[in-house]
Order: sequence, then C-alpha cells, then structure tokens
Amino acid sequence: MREVAASAGVSVGTVSNVLNAPEKVAPATVERVRRAIDDLGFVRNDAARQLRAGRSRSVGLVVLDVGNPFFTDVARSAERAAGEHGLTVLLGTSDDDPARERAYIDAFDEQRVFGVLVSPIGDDLARLTALHRRGVPVVLVDRDGTGTPFDSVAVDDVAGGRLAVEHLLTLGRSRIAFIGGPAGLRQVADRRRGAEMAVAQIDSAELEVIDTPTLSVLAGRAAGEALHRRPRHERPDAIFCANDLLAIGVLQALTMLADVRIPDDIALIGYDDIDFAASAVVPLSSVRQPTARIGATAIELLVRAAETSRDHRATHTVFQPELVTRASTVGNE
Repeated sequence: MREVAASAGVSVGTVSNVLNAPEKVAPATVERVRRAIDDLGFVRNDAARQLRAGRSRSVGLVVLDVGNPFFTDVARSAERAAGEHGLTVLLGTSDDDPARERAYIDAFDEQRVFGVLVSPIGDDLARLTALHRRGVPVVLVDRDGTGTPFDSVAVDDVAGGRLAVEHLLTLGRSRIAFIGGPAGLRQVADRRRGAEMAVAQIDSAELEVIDTPTLSVLAGRAAGEALHRRPRHERPDAIFCANDLLAIGVLQALTMLADVRIPDDIALIGYDDIDFAASAVVPLSSVRQPTARIGATAIELLVRAAETSRDHRATHTVFQPELVTRASTVGNE
C-alpha cells in the first residue's frame, strides 16, 4: 500500500479509503490510485484485513446436496444478493453427513466469515449456537427456526405435502405411496406429515410410506423398480415423492416398463419444481418452492443480524408453496 501511495502521490490512508470506502475520496484521486494499483499489480492481503476487522466479507453456506438443483438455485440467488452487499459466498455440501456439516461450520468459523447460512441435517445445533453466542450471524435455510435463536427462511413443507396429496385425491386416486428419505430429514418428515393429514380426510384413502436412503434419481429409480415387481393390484394408483429427483427416478423406472402408463395407471407428483420437472419425458407435476426468494431472504436476514448485533431479535420467514400441475397427474388436459 505504501508503494501504491507513493506512485499515486497520496497518503496510505487515502489508498485504504479507495479500497474500502471510495465514496469518501474525490473521483479524480480514486482514478489515480486505481491506476497505480493496476500498474503495480497490487493485490490486497485479505487475511490481514480481516484480522484487523475481526471478520471477512465472505458468507459460509452449507447445503444438504449441491447436486440437487433446488439447492443450486438457492445458492445462486444467495450469491447474487450477497454481491449487492459486497459479500462473497463460500459453498459447501454436507451430503447428508453430520460430520461433514460440522467440518464446514468449523472451517467457516476459523476463516472468520461474515456469517453462516446452513440447511441443517438434524436437530443438533450446538455448533451453530456457539457461533451465535460469539456474535457470528447464523441463518437456517430451508428450515423453520422457530424456537431457536437463529433467523430462518423456509417453506411450509407440511402445507406442501398436503397440497400434493390433496391434488391426487381430487383426481380420484386412493392408494397413495409416499416415497422419500432419510426419514430424519426435517423436510422429508414435514412433507410426509402433510401427506398423512390429507389422506386422513378421506375414509377410503390410504398412504403407504416407502423410505429411501437418499433424495436422488437413483434412489427413485430403485423404488420405482421395486413397485413394478409387485402384482398390478398391489401397486399404488398415485405416488408423491419428497423431491423431484426421486420423482424423475420413479418416472424413469416406470416409463421404461411398457405395462405402466403415467398418469393412467399411476399418477406421479414431485416437490421443488426444478427445471428438469417440466422437460421430463412425461412433464412432472410438482410443488414449487420460491428458490430465488429463499436465497435472497437468507442474505438479507444475515446482513440485518450483523448490523443489529446483540440487540437482534430472530425473524422466521416461512413462504407458502405452490402446486404446479402437468401431464404426470392430469394427462394432456
């Protein structure tokens, strides 16, 4: 910085202002300093800067599965919103592994991140509580944090599960299978609970729960193949999958087998309304989550928590899901 200051004919303090608060410096001086920076190839030492400031300008984001387009879209919108505040996003995926989740949270803590966004796997929030007590803002993403000290942004998954199954029931389906897992994931449990609430309203309806080890296409395909091996009269007439990846896997398994027609024999609906849902071989009905609003809201809550510090009171934002119907449940109507 001293070399930049000497080259531009200004003080080191002016160089610092150009880097951190350029609005305080005359435009002509800013231009002269930036020219000197370019000429000298100066790159600021961000590690030293964050040691002085006490925190970096990076946000740590931990999602359950970066391969799931839902979380990819949430991360993209969070990154966009973070940029508007001069922040960058560091992304990690826990792969539904509590040890990986803990490792990422510890790594972000060591890097003195501005704050942490996390889609927690279970209910053990001890590490996040420790961060919060030290003044590091924490926002739960895709999880309602009511009852915790953390801000949160989520979608009402109970309402979403109910919405999906009520749609299937209005089509006259009564033997409904819920496919999803691991059961310990709060999102899966809430969607299942909504499905059970919908079925409980109809005396003739029944819900079969089929657990899966993951929320992936391969797990959905395995579930679909297992259903196909059953005699026709033992198969469900409708399936609600806990996410679209599972539903696409089920769809692949069943449509490759000539004696199963979607939706004539089995109606199928997923959850998330990822881009692939509309372009599937049979366009997939789904429950849409507002991914762009989830990511952007998470960043806004984080920034506000940082600004209000210890006087901050947690806010819990819950969006309502939306039913999107396509050919997998309503045919070509």
